[in-house]
Amino acid sequence: MFLNQRTQIVYSLLAEYVRSPSLRHMREERSLAKLALEIVTKLDRDSSVWKKWEGPRDNILGVAIECWIPKADMLAFLNSLPGPALTMTDLEQRMKSMIEEEYLGAPEPKLEAECLAIYQAEKEAGTEMPAIIGRLSDYIGAQWQRLRDEKRAEDERRSEEARLERERRLLSYADCPWTQIKGSKFVYCRKNGRVFQLKPNSDKSLTLYRVQAVDDAASGDMIGRYRSRGDASKVVAKAAYEPEPWR
Repeated sequence: MFLNQRTQIVYSLLAEYVRSPSLRHMREERSLAKLALEIVTKLDRDSSVWKKWEGPRDNILGVAIECWIPKADMLAFLNSLPGPALTMTDLEQRMKSMIEEEYLGAPEPKLEAECLAIYQAEKEAGTEMPAIIGRLSDYIGAQWQRLRDEKRAEDERRSEEARLERERRLLSYADCPWTQIKGSKFVYCRKNGRVFQLKPNSDKSLTLYRVQAVDDAASGDMIGRYRSRGDASKVVAKAAYEPEPWR
């Protein structure tokens, strides 16, 4: 009977399994789970386009890919493991595939110097590669919160700088998009030299006013109520050029 390659793999593993003289062993959940894993592993390895990445190579590189380990050292270690000889192109393209197709994390540029310093110190101390990879992986995991905090602080700083610039323009009588000056409950914009104010309502709508100054206490002419700032902006774009007083 002719069997294709994938079927032959499953057949061979099953044939080997049923040679066991113990029916109890064959029916054990643990034995069946081990057989299922062997079948899946064999089929996955056989169908993979990356033929040189058998054994532990793929798993090790998957963990090390974020660790900034020098490629030459990584290649030398992988080539010390069972399997065909890998070239630098093999390594670089497998890393690229893992990042772009398998969605593994790319190395974080902000951690490069720190990771290289740790790697060099461990290498000089004689630590073997799997242990170095483990330490770097733990270190990177611990640094993600710090990086998130730094990014949040940087985003907040830039947002505040942009708000201060809009506030400066608004108070210096330059045209300015909607902004909220410090200490104000409302937002203002200046268009064609005219100041408009938006007040929030309890139903989440906004009331638009034409006012004479950027001042929460200043009275003004109500223009209308709108569902969003965008709807109000469309009215402002027209009202700013209408003859005064606008109605």
